Amino acid sequence: MNAIPDGTVLDIRNVTKAFGEREVLRGIDLGVREHEAVALIGASGSGKSTLLRCIDLLEEIDDGDVFLDGEVITDPGVDPVAVRRRLGLVFQAYNLFPHLSALENVVLGEMRAHGKARAEAEERGRALLARFGLAGREDDRPDNLSGGQQQRVAIARAFAARPRALLLDEVTSALDPELVGEVLEAVRDLKGEGMTMLIATHEMSFAREVADRVAFLHAGRILELGSPEQVLSSPEAEETRRFLRRIQAN
Repeated sequence: MNAIPDGTVLDIRNVTKAFGEREVLRGIDLGVREHEAVALIGASGSGKSTLLRCIDLLEEIDDGDVFLDGEVITDPGVDPVAVRRRLGLVFQAYNLFPHLSALENVVLGEMRAHGKARAEAEERGRALLARFGLAGREDDRPDNLSGGQQQRVAIARAFAARPRALLLDEVTSALDPELVGEVLEAVRDLKGEGMTMLIATHEMSFAREVADRVAFLHAGRILELGSPEQVLSSPEAEETRRFLRRIQAN
């Protein structure tokens, strides 16, 4: 096995995944370096969300390996809960606890998984909510927040645990268009701080602005990987060009 390059936080090697007869991931190879943001683009069904779920051990891979800080995390003997404490996954559907306030949603993981005292966790939680534009909404339950506000709570919750990497799964796709910008601004702030991120997105302008590299997935494979300028402006693969034309037409 080739050595993992220095500074690599996530290293994905020949990962395959099928659901019954349907192959969703067909030999994915991808490394994400410290402080790097990599955007995953591709049509629905190309494997973006499945790849993120496999990294977070919500789906079991069929073959290959995923390494986090040089340690294989996809071995059956690895504790998935311990791995998830080192990763932050934000879903497109928020997945907040409806009976808890915004602040309680943010601090619960810190207290339960990381053993933080309530006072310490709440102090950090209030600071994070304020940072993401939610000062004064700490006691509101999700039903009293807009979709954009709920998604920002979900990002604050993932970031509260100080993850080694954030996995963002189409975090704007469930939002009304006028709410997309506020969530993308929160992600831009994290990028500015050097957060390591793997981002599945259909927002091409956002990928161009925030990502260090863009990976185009097609039929379970990475067909193209490079800088945003190269992949989004001068793609080499015909499939990439066809995908971008469809996106621009919409």
